[in-house]
Amino acid sequence: MKRGLIIVISGPAGSGKGTVVKALREKMPTLGISVSATTRNPRPGEVEGVHYFFITKEEFERRIASGEILEHTYYCDNYYGTPKSELERITAEGKDIIFEIEVNGAIQVKKLFPEAVAIMLLPPSAKLLESRLRGRGTETEEVIKQRLRRARDELKLLHHYDYLVVNGENMVDDCVELIKDIITSEHSRTSRMTDFAEKFFEDNN
Repeated sequence: MKRGLIIVISGPAGSGKGTVVKALREKMPTLGISVSATTRNPRPGEVEGVHYFFITKEEFERRIASGEILEHTYYCDNYYGTPKSELERITAEGKDIIFEIEVNGAIQVKKLFPEAVAIMLLPPSAKLLESRLRGRGTETEEVIKQRLRRARDELKLLHHYDYLVVNGENMVDDCVELIKDIITSEHSRTSRMTDFAEKFFEDNN
């Protein structure tokens, strides 16, 4: 069975990753999604095993040491990372897998799997990014400033990505359609179709 694509969607906090990935899965229900692990506390409405696996710092560090974490980052005093088992389980079934992860994690995945399709999401302006962060109403002023400083640094890493998709206000549907087109095109990339080409004339033998 042909293994599925590894698709990485990331961007600064406030870029709308969660909203876009949720809408994308509604349009493409066969997509597998990797559930990340984190040491931060659940936000209202977040469900264990659906939004994140919520674990302690000690457990997270144990999993890093044992090689059970594919990628991770330490951000605002908490770990975020992807269990290796999620990738192996989903791609082995032939399904494409979506990673909704932080920028540092995306770069780690891209280094391990150069064939991964890395997509960075950004709002149309820094002003809108700040507005989204403040609109959450869940973070202190210092954390908001920290996230904005981090976003500036993350944008400098754009060259590690394959695509940049702008996620503006009331543009989620357009954003999702563009990502769907990217996924479809990536399946037809010649480097992924070599097996098909090599076997093309086998039936005539």
